[in-house]
Amino acid sequence: MLRSLFAGISGLRVNQTMLDVTGNNIANANTTGFKSSSTVFQDTLSQMLTASAGASATRGGTNPIQVGLGVQLAATNTNFNQGAAQSTGRPTDLMIQGDGMFVVRKGNEQLYTRAGAFTFDNTGTLVTPNGNRVQGYALDAAGVATGGLVDVTLSTAGLTPPVPAGVQLTSYNIGSDGKLRGIFDDGIQRDMAQIAIADFNNPMGLEKVGETSYRESANSGTAQLGVSGQGRRGALIGGSLEMSNVDLAAEFTNLILAQRGFQASSRVITTSDQVLEDLVNIKR
Repeated sequence: MLRSLFAGISGLRVNQTMLDVTGNNIANANTTGFKSSSTVFQDTLSQMLTASAGASATRGGTNPIQVGLGVQLAATNTNFNQGAAQSTGRPTDLMIQGDGMFVVRKGNEQLYTRAGAFTFDNTGTLVTPNGNRVQGYALDAAGVATGGLVDVTLSTAGLTPPVPAGVQLTSYNIGSDGKLRGIFDDGIQRDMAQIAIADFNNPMGLEKVGETSYRESANSGTAQLGVSGQGRRGALIGGSLEMSNVDLAAEFTNLILAQRGFQASSRVITTSDQVLEDLVNIKR
């Protein structure tokens, strides 16, 4: 059979994948914290018809003669550029201005997200819309993060120094440093916890797991945990959410490119079929 048939089929497949990726980007144009993806194509193996030859005393060198065998998907790259800020006015809505990701716990698994639409549940624990628990650090008497990751809660148990008996929490706020500050009826503000921020050497290596969340992979590197403003980690903006970074103008252009690529590949198959038909008709 003609090589062009299989090259055309490979073109259909990868352009269909490009349509899938672009369609997913457009569908998530209003998804909080969503990061768009793009497709990268590469050619497949080429068939060697004639190998190259070096020059000799009587004859010059010749280049190899090769015929390509189609195209394949090389990668789907995630674009981690900053999305625009959407002001909500809700104190538990958080946005990272710069690098880094929120750390959340789903069961026994640690996940990472840029979507900061958080709320406090009935137990006073800061959670995502799906119930994943936001992770942070306990604070010592000097307001410095200590120990490993813990759930961020409004509980006063374990605060240092302890809250006096009878003193009640009246309100709270989350600062740009990620510290959850409680306002108590004795007129004193106390730092209760600090939200953790994770950074990665290769964020594009993270695996998407749904719910606008990611997990570590072999090529993302280990999560480098810290707090807002530490190292490359960005500052937190309270009362705001990070919008999707999907560029609709670019995505609709990609739709056209994928559509034309698909049509061109199908035309290759049609033309190859006509050539085969002519070849079969030679016998008549």
